[in-house]
Amino acid sequence: MNKITKIHIIILMAIISMSSRAQITMSEPGNYVEILPTDSEDEIIRKAASVTPSARQMAWQKMELTAFLVFGINTFTNREWGNGKEDPQLFNPEKLDAGQWVKICKDAGMKLVILTAKHHDGFCLWPSKYTNHSVKSSPWKNGKGDVVKELANACREHGIKLGIYLSPWDMNSAFYGTDEYNDYFVNQLTELLTNYGEVAEVWFDGANGEGPNGKKQVYDWQRYYKTIRRLQPNAVIAIVGPDVRWVGTESGYGRDTEWSVVPANTQDEDEIVARSQQQADTFRPTVDAMAKDLGSREKLFGANRLVWYPSEVDVSIRPGWYYHKDQDGKVKSVEKLLDIYYSSIGKNSLLLMNIPPDTRGLIHENDVDTLKKWKKVIHQTFKVNLAANARIKHIRPKSESQAKSLIDGDYETYWMTKDETPTFEITLEGEKTFDRLLLQEKITIGQRVEKFKFEAKINGNWKHITDGTTIGYKRLLRFSEITTDKVRLTILQSRANPALAEFGLYKSASESKFF
Repeated sequence: MNKITKIHIIILMAIISMSSRAQITMSEPGNYVEILPTDSEDEIIRKAASVTPSARQMAWQKMELTAFLVFGINTFTNREWGNGKEDPQLFNPEKLDAGQWVKICKDAGMKLVILTAKHHDGFCLWPSKYTNHSVKSSPWKNGKGDVVKELANACREHGIKLGIYLSPWDMNSAFYGTDEYNDYFVNQLTELLTNYGEVAEVWFDGANGEGPNGKKQVYDWQRYYKTIRRLQPNAVIAIVGPDVRWVGTESGYGRDTEWSVVPANTQDEDEIVARSQQQADTFRPTVDAMAKDLGSREKLFGANRLVWYPSEVDVSIRPGWYYHKDQDGKVKSVEKLLDIYYSSIGKNSLLLMNIPPDTRGLIHENDVDTLKKWKKVIHQTFKVNLAANARIKHIRPKSESQAKSLIDGDYETYWMTKDETPTFEITLEGEKTFDRLLLQEKITIGQRVEKFKFEAKINGNWKHITDGTTIGYKRLLRFSEITTDKVRLTILQSRANPALAEFGLYKSASESKFF
């Protein structure tokens, strides 16, 4: 087992452990529901169909693609994890250009960038007044630099959102493992959330190892969450947090059946009752992020609460998370990134891709080249919806009053049918050749579709082309190229009347022209 694999296992175990213990405060009633002991199975399913994202979760989901910028002292020690004993004099990215980072990410289609402001080694990329283990003790800009500030300014200039990763584990701080550390951590969190403008996402992992005194810390998650909600109320909190969950792997691949509505059980009902009198709707979720099945009917029937808890898929463009020169030739291929795109964004998840800046303080040319080609293929593929001028007929019952909502390119319009298992027959504007299907549910109504099939009329007969289970915010399916002027979509099973927002047919671009 290699070093990175061991590290990943430690992170996975820590996230599961911490997420099962963290108290989560839900502030918007629509994104969770109580299940009563007297509820029938049908009533539970109806309740699940009514759970919807909060406003901050919806804004997050619509971004679809975001970037991680994993950068810090480890970039200069050529390590994945530090130990808190690194000499700040090693940090000196003489050509650092946050504008380059942001422009590259924006050009690749990313709507937000998350910076590792402090990793487990405790080295801060901003001049925190609470520690000297930071950029202010480095030779970079004679100790006057601030990476977070430069990134925040670049985000504002290029119109992209800013996110912050702040590791609760700190192998440098002498406070770690004591009550004082929670004060220290909240102080640093407050600096980041008050000095750099709007922050759209705060990203926590559950790593919890020993500090320099050999002790582990009891994290005060509720205090961290309250601080974020007070200072940046529109920011989503991921991955150990109430808004966004981890998909369960760092491969870039989501589940074929990805439910955003999942059980969020509690461990101590007496404590919930006591707390609810002072602080509404507080509970402890027990979500196993790595489980194959999170939200099926069987899982719902054993729950006492259901919550909107969407999936984020994280992956690095390189084998490691930090930049390593010996990985310059190991940047993921365009083909691999395309497969990841369809297997994350195309499976009701948001994709968070790491693009690590190098020791110069720049994103390496090899990463840039791959991202440009990848973006071109995606843009060319989804540039034209071949169903845009189609005629849509609802077979059961017959109705066309809202048909255009499915092909108007506007996610805000939708068609909620009067039956749970509708069939849509779509007549295209002449014969079209395509190999991609796009479906979207209007998730502010709820995630409802459990099973569907897609057919095409070939030589006068209906032929099965592909099928799927969940749709959610977006589902993309790939299949062998076909040519036809008539297709049909059938919802085979749904938790309530489905509300479909978009239907699209596309022809994949030739990847070779961009290589």
